[in-house]
Amino acid sequence: MEAKDHNYGVAGDEVAEERGLGPGERGPVTMGTQEEKTLSVLAHLSIFLNLVTGFLGPVAALIIWLVYRDRSSNVAFQALQSMWYQVAWLVILVAGWTVTTLLMLVLIGFLLVPVMALITLVPFVHGAYAAYRVSKDGGYRYPLIADMIEAR
Repeated sequence: MEAKDHNYGVAGDEVAEERGLGPGERGPVTMGTQEEKTLSVLAHLSIFLNLVTGFLGPVAALIIWLVYRDRSSNVAFQALQSMWYQVAWLVILVAGWTVTTLLMLVLIGFLLVPVMALITLVPFVHGAYAAYRVSKDGGYRYPLIADMIEAR
């Protein structure tokens, strides 16, 4: 079992020597896999902030990405995916509810309300599923979103 580094990711001189670093040099900040999973799960669950605030879910995922992008590529990837997924769904839902509201003027919109209500639940269920998969497997890929992020 590996000795715990109680310096919060900053290697002490004896650890630095083991890593092949000179005196006073510090190694990169590393994260444990459990911490990576926890932060990735939080990034995906940030979608539930939208229930309360309407828009802060992507902001929370963005903050996780900004803070951890240099520390863990997995956390950065999961947070970036979550942010873009939430932004895409916010745009889709705003457009869908706008069209539904406008169509209420001609009564067809009233038929779309239950459909839009169900569609509104989709990103929350999918975000919870992504968080579950990350907690079990350590990663999840949103269709289309993951490919878009990797292509940049």
